[in-house]
Amino acid sequence: MGSYLPHRAPLTVTPSSASDSMTADRTIVGASDVLKYVMYRVEQVAATSASVLLLGETGTGKELIARAIHNESPRRHKKFVVVNCGALPPTLIESELFGRERGAFTGAHNSQAGRFELADGGTIFLDEIGELPLELQPKLLRVLQEGQVERLGGVRTVQTDVRIIAATNRNLVDDVRSGKFRQDLFYRLNVFPITLPALRERRDDLPALLHHFCDRLGRQLGRPIDRIASGSLEALQRYDWPGNIRELENVIQQAVILSRNGVLDLSDFAGEGIHRDTPPVPEDLYSLADVQRAHIQRVLQSTHWRIEGATGAAKILGLCPSTLRTRMRKLGISRPATGPVAVVPVQPVSTPHSWSRSSTTRLGAAAS
Repeated sequence: MGSYLPHRAPLTVTPSSASDSMTADRTIVGASDVLKYVMYRVEQVAATSASVLLLGETGTGKELIARAIHNESPRRHKKFVVVNCGALPPTLIESELFGRERGAFTGAHNSQAGRFELADGGTIFLDEIGELPLELQPKLLRVLQEGQVERLGGVRTVQTDVRIIAATNRNLVDDVRSGKFRQDLFYRLNVFPITLPALRERRDDLPALLHHFCDRLGRQLGRPIDRIASGSLEALQRYDWPGNIRELENVIQQAVILSRNGVLDLSDFAGEGIHRDTPPVPEDLYSLADVQRAHIQRVLQSTHWRIEGATGAAKILGLCPSTLRTRMRKLGISRPATGPVAVVPVQPVSTPHSWSRSSTTRLGAAAS
């Protein structure tokens, strides 16, 4: 039987100018102490023009917080421009951010304003700022210091008034130490840092998030949810959510699609397969290369490292001698050094296995 879960009154922040159809996707849901502290930080900085650096794991809602800052600021009626620095190809990121003039590069048939010009008077959100190429960081630093942009292939300086909110899931301090990120740019961006908590640090918000996603996704998918099976919330709370809010939304979306008779059942949820702990490999399991190496060495030892001939290792293994030698080199198999090998001439008349002089010579160099 399904049961209703208590719905905690969520703390919500929605865009001031957003239409009702957009509001649900931009709602910050929760009432945990850690989330309340984040929203307190948002309220502190929103009214200013200071740069903000949002820190936290992937999927924690950094873009939502950036929008909340913008929508509570005096710039709320201007544009909010989003740039994912990690998604833009290195060859295009400069022209996308700072614009280009006609003929700046092959295929640039028209002039184009960059994202900073488009965001003039408003806010630009630079997601995954740690992925910005080192050679472009001085240009971003100039925007922060002087408010000036110079288009790719141009000589004219464009004045802009843009508030910058950056976000990353990387440790920029470590990147500064390793030379991957400019120290002066880090200080300019890190004026007002806000660290977003991981979902495992705000488990108290899971009931509200569960109901919120059930309501919204049920409407969007045309499968309204009336009841939530008992045990579902407990199963969600046992999981650590390495993908955070984004992963939770995906899990609930799948459950909504699979729901029957308006009942959402996640009582047997144990985590997505890609995040489950990998079971330990038994000690008696080996790679294919290790098995091949051990078998070839065993056969070679049984033939006293003879490769060719009717009783050679190649014949036993069902391989051509040249193929076996190639396989031995690939697997790093060589005859153990046991000192010089004495080559004893064999009289072809007195032995059932006649060897030629050339094959007798190979006896001492079988592993070469």
